[in-house]
Amino acid sequence: MSDLAIGVIGYGLRGSLAKHAHHPGEGSRVVALYDPDPAAHERFRADFGADVHVGDDLEAFLRLGLDAVFVLSPDHMHEEHAVTLLEAGIAVYLEKPMAITTEGCDRVLRVAQKTGGRLYLGHNMRHMPFVREMKRLIDSGAIGEPKAAWCRHFVGHGGDFYFADWHAERRYATSLLLQKGAHDIDVLHWLCGSYSRDVTGMGDRLVYDVDQAGEEAPWWQRRSLDRWPPKSLTGLNPRMDVEDVSMILMRLENGILASYQQCHFTPDYWRNYTIIGTEGRIENFGNGEPGTVIRIWNRRHNYDAEGDVVVPIEPETGGHGGADPRIVAEFLRYVRSGGATETSPIAARYAVATGCAGAESLRAGGTPVRVPEADPAVVAYFEG
Repeated sequence: MSDLAIGVIGYGLRGSLAKHAHHPGEGSRVVALYDPDPAAHERFRADFGADVHVGDDLEAFLRLGLDAVFVLSPDHMHEEHAVTLLEAGIAVYLEKPMAITTEGCDRVLRVAQKTGGRLYLGHNMRHMPFVREMKRLIDSGAIGEPKAAWCRHFVGHGGDFYFADWHAERRYATSLLLQKGAHDIDVLHWLCGSYSRDVTGMGDRLVYDVDQAGEEAPWWQRRSLDRWPPKSLTGLNPRMDVEDVSMILMRLENGILASYQQCHFTPDYWRNYTIIGTEGRIENFGNGEPGTVIRIWNRRHNYDAEGDVVVPIEPETGGHGGADPRIVAEFLRYVRSGGATETSPIAARYAVATGCAGAESLRAGGTPVRVPEADPAVVAYFEG
């Protein structure tokens, strides 16, 4: 079996994902990088060897005969990079969010349909052990029929990452309901077996301020747990215009009511999913770290912190609790052989569309917004 020739667009914070695809002589080899940043070129050579192609010429990159490319560029570039690669006949791993507008997502989907290209979305949380186990338990009937759901996302690194660079600007991110929320909205949709139809939102920037602007430190320095409290942080983006608290209410197509709450100045960093059904409630405590458990309450009683059923989740190696090597392995299999995948371009589109609707609503004072439906022909193409 010859190695797939793998390229990368954008070698920033998510660049480590490509390392899981580098198995020379075993089926895949990372051979090329397109990135305007010379420092990224040096990091790439250090990780994959001096003989790799690195450069800032996209046309030259496209002529290398690549089999597949990881699109790990900033969010506002996802749409154009994905379209360019699909039109060139190259399989695409597209990091979430799919695009920063619903229209951008629909354009990518149409191009993939037109070209017959292989489009894979990087919603790696579908490969996280605790999420997969919650999905299995819910589908097995452990809580009866789901009727209500919510996610609380405690973004403890909000000031370190998302308010220190381009993420803090609407023109590059639309809203943090996309960059951070796309994961969680997709998981809520997946666990509940449906997409959002109507969205109402509220949000504001309550803590971070342009007065905290200054020279941006490297991300590995900004991640220090000693950077506390949030109002003491410096080096933030002076052009910030996104919310540091966002809350949206969703009515799904199947009638389930759901909510998503995101805060970027909490002292801890994790997310909690709660699904309540006709016969019980299920929650995760931890996101794959040692001690992570899933708890189920399925008997009627008064306060009980432990739950009636406790399912421990064993820690796994690899980024994001073992999800990164899993999702890369599935992508490489998909490139070579096709077939069904756990992630879904249509689901990724609805995660963005829901986040965009939420941003529109909260910026209009909570006015309800209907999530635009995807083109039925496109849906049929991908789901078929």
